[in-house]
Amino acid sequence: MLDKPFMDKLRAHFTPLYTSLGLKGLGLAVIVLILDQFTKLGVLYGLNLQAIGDQVNILPFFSLTMVHNQGISFGLLTSGGLGRWLLVLFQFGMGLTLMDYVRTQTNAWLTVSLGLIIGGAIGNGIDRFRLGYVVDFLDFSGTHVFPWVFNVADSGICIGVALLVWYFIRADLTAKHKDAA
Repeated sequence: MLDKPFMDKLRAHFTPLYTSLGLKGLGLAVIVLILDQFTKLGVLYGLNLQAIGDQVNILPFFSLTMVHNQGISFGLLTSGGLGRWLLVLFQFGMGLTLMDYVRTQTNAWLTVSLGLIIGGAIGNGIDRFRLGYVVDFLDFSGTHVFPWVFNVADSGICIGVALLVWYFIRADLTAKHKDAA
């Protein structure tokens, strides 16, 4: 028979508790997801880039360029077949795991970073599941600094990871400062 402390911990884990900040993080994830999917639908069906030559120059350094990305962010680790489904599973699994974690957060940096990552991971996962590839279209290669074509989900993931790294660096510096005092 299971002991009471274990059952209390198990019950607490499955009780749907949400902090106000956790709900905001989940809301941010939904906003990123909606913006991502809306812009991709606009590129695929509104602009119909494939029918007009896969590229529209907006500024000397910026274009809308249709890319069917079968890899992860920025076309890295291209894969098809089983790899596609493993990436879909990973993206949805990571998104759901982070959703469970963010729902009870009380740290704003952590909540924002995770919300951005969740929205991006699920947005690209939806594309890969539905289409077999991720729709990338934001092209700043005219800058000659950033050659990759990306999307809103990729931006959410990258900004979220950068904020997460900053959160951990700050936490580490704070801990070292306390230890030195």
